Amino acid sequence: MLAKSCNNVGPLVFQKRNIAGQIGKLASRLLKLRYLVVGAGVGGSYTISKKYDEFKDSLSKITLEDYLPIDRINETIQLFKEYAASIGESETLAFHRRIEALLQENRELRSELLLKSQKSLQKGRINKSLIDMYSEVLDELSDLDSAYNAQDQLPRVVVVGDQSSGKTSVLEMIVQARIFPRGGGEMMTRSPVKVTLSEGPYHVASFKDGSREYDLTKESELASLRKEIEMRMKALVSGGKTVSTDVISLNVKGPGLQRMVLVDLPGIISTVTTGMQSGTRETIQDVARQYMNNPNAIILCVQDGSIDAERSNVTDLVSSVDPSGKRTIFVLTKVDLAESNLRSPDRIRQILEGKLFPMKALGYFAVVTGKGTKDESIDSIKEYEENFFRHSRLFKEGTLRMSQMTTANLSKAVSERFWKMVKDSVEQQADTYRAIRYNLETEWKNSFPHLREMDREELFEKARNNILDDLISLNGISSTVWEKNIHYELWNKLKDYIFTKIIEPSQHIDDIGTFQTNVDIWLRDWVENNLPKASIEIGLQTLYNQLDSKLKTMKDVPGYDPVFDPLKVTVHQEIRKRHHWDPKAESRLRVIQSNALDDHTVHTKSQWTAAVDLLEQAVKARLKDVNQSITSSFGPGWVEQWTRWKKRTAEEDARLQTAQEIENLLISLPKPSAHINQDDLTTIRRNLQARNVPVTDKIIYETWEPLVRRFYLERSLFVCQECRKGFYYYQHGFLNTSSFNKSSNTNEHTSNAAENSRLRKDSLSSDFPDCREVIFFSRLNRMMNATSNALRQQIMNDEARRLEHYVKQVLNELSNDPIRVKKLITGRRVQLAEDLSRTRHIQEKLEEFIAALKASE
Repeated sequence: MLAKSCNNVGPLVFQKRNIAGQIGKLASRLLKLRYLVVGAGVGGSYTISKKYDEFKDSLSKITLEDYLPIDRINETIQLFKEYAASIGESETLAFHRRIEALLQENRELRSELLLKSQKSLQKGRINKSLIDMYSEVLDELSDLDSAYNAQDQLPRVVVVGDQSSGKTSVLEMIVQARIFPRGGGEMMTRSPVKVTLSEGPYHVASFKDGSREYDLTKESELASLRKEIEMRMKALVSGGKTVSTDVISLNVKGPGLQRMVLVDLPGIISTVTTGMQSGTRETIQDVARQYMNNPNAIILCVQDGSIDAERSNVTDLVSSVDPSGKRTIFVLTKVDLAESNLRSPDRIRQILEGKLFPMKALGYFAVVTGKGTKDESIDSIKEYEENFFRHSRLFKEGTLRMSQMTTANLSKAVSERFWKMVKDSVEQQADTYRAIRYNLETEWKNSFPHLREMDREELFEKARNNILDDLISLNGISSTVWEKNIHYELWNKLKDYIFTKIIEPSQHIDDIGTFQTNVDIWLRDWVENNLPKASIEIGLQTLYNQLDSKLKTMKDVPGYDPVFDPLKVTVHQEIRKRHHWDPKAESRLRVIQSNALDDHTVHTKSQWTAAVDLLEQAVKARLKDVNQSITSSFGPGWVEQWTRWKKRTAEEDARLQTAQEIENLLISLPKPSAHINQDDLTTIRRNLQARNVPVTDKIIYETWEPLVRRFYLERSLFVCQECRKGFYYYQHGFLNTSSFNKSSNTNEHTSNAAENSRLRKDSLSSDFPDCREVIFFSRLNRMMNATSNALRQQIMNDEARRLEHYVKQVLNELSNDPIRVKKLITGRRVQLAEDLSRTRHIQEKLEEFIAALKASE
């Protein structure tokens, strides 16, 4: 009926000048049903014919046979062509403008249709397109292959070419956006870039590991995308490298894009220039071979047509990998420059027929990617390319066929080949991973039959809970245990200072009042400067020791898992760097310690006994260290000389003889000074000379001091034993310690009449031992008990809670650092569980993709 109507109108149409507008309106009504398809030709014009072919091709993608009678539309279009051949130039221009308007309306309707199609597919979840599913499979395969020798043999389009051959520009024409950074002749592609192309309503791009979408229709967004790619490449080649093998993954969607996965590789170079890392040329070729060796990869070999073919490096590289050319598509760029530079088109014909190079290819294409300026838009480049081939003598003289020209034809051909290879190879790849999964599951059953399969993420969560449980278990430690441990660590930390700075200097003081005054000054200076800080360090150390103890005791608990140990140790080390004691606690502790030391009175017999025990234990330990130091200065003893065949040196023998003379002298001295005086020095030297023992003053000085120290320590030990049962005498004022009972607080009095009795009976005090050191150690013991109690409260009430905060902070940081977690939670069991999880995931992805691929067919 449509054809009949057209035949009736025909005679009238050719008699009226406004018939063009009526025909255009008729076409608009016919073609705007569900999807508008317009094609026209004017006088055999190449442009109209080209657009007609493009929109005719789009019919098969949208499958409009369900909506429009395609045969009748073709008859109408043919009628338009016949009419266009008979009208004049002015009518042609009007008709052309009308066609352009219809084309624009067609693009808008196509975008709307794609949007509606996407919304209709969102039922509970987003259904991904085939190409997105395939790209995810490729990403998953990139990690597991090296460990199990399961080569990733799924197809992708590998774009290779010489540097500055127009390789990246060809890729941009396929993507239909200037997305890659460019520079004046320098290497810009420094790492592989995987680009996944898919069709969508908007022309956008996004990185695999990013959430931002770049609008490729806006120049500002394109500039940001190029900058981001450049920054990522620079980050990958930091440390002096020129190229990197790490992949940058990019997804690009847009109306009319051909669906495929392309990998843009760094350009092949022939010379390593200044500034490049040595071996860069070989590295680039190795990367290219790695991708091209995939038997299912499509090699897009890009050759610069503006230079002599003999200067090409890429053709030999491609021929060595694919000598038969079954996977290679050859692309000749810059054909416009080649045509202007060559006198004869035969050379280009030989290249495009595969006769000039020894390499072979599936197809040969000629493209033009612009005039060579970086500010050209894709639309202007496409227009320039079409105009060039329309007027090119290569096309007119038959050197090029229509199917060999333009990047649009190239993109279609590559996409068709890509999907053919995907369909042919994906089943085989799925079978490979089924076999890998079976082998891994068998190994797990044989190696770890009684353990649940947990990957690294699950193990990290379990370790997190264990570490937090260890912290909670600190609350179960009793106050007595805390204070006992703190008291022990406190004494070990402070004993050297107490002996060297207080006890040993005070042992030479006879007057009790002077002794007390000096000791009080030294203690006050200690409290004001070093004691609180040193005590806080002890508190921290005790807290950390308890954590370490928990870590060790957990090894004996049933269900202990050693795979967590490196992580726990790292967490404990990290929190020690961050955790600091509450700064306000130091001032509070200073007050507590000062009050405890200012009390000079021993109130109970238990306090006296505790002070005596502490003094005796401390003096014995100190005496043991001093004796070892003295003995070691004398060299080997008789037993060691006979059993180990050692002999004293002359200096060691001189020290031994000197020590004997000093000990004889000390017997006659009731209060030897810490430093030898000149008379004693002369006496000892003369006695040694009389015995023919050569000795220097330095040896005498060095031997005197430890012997005098031992002398006073032995006397302190004797007095300590004498004072053990002396609390009764102290309480009733019989001991020579009257001055020690003067409290720093003038209003403080003893609880009984002992003070008055002590003052009255001072004349009797010489008959009793001097227990001043016991009183001093009672003050020390009281101070350490008060300090231990304060530190224990600070730990249990504040520091444990603050420590838990830092532990959670460190664990949260580690959870966001998978590389570090991989180093801390490692081992064959972990790797096997990881590979099993990843293999199952890959197999599921492959099977999901295969099912979707079959459904689409």
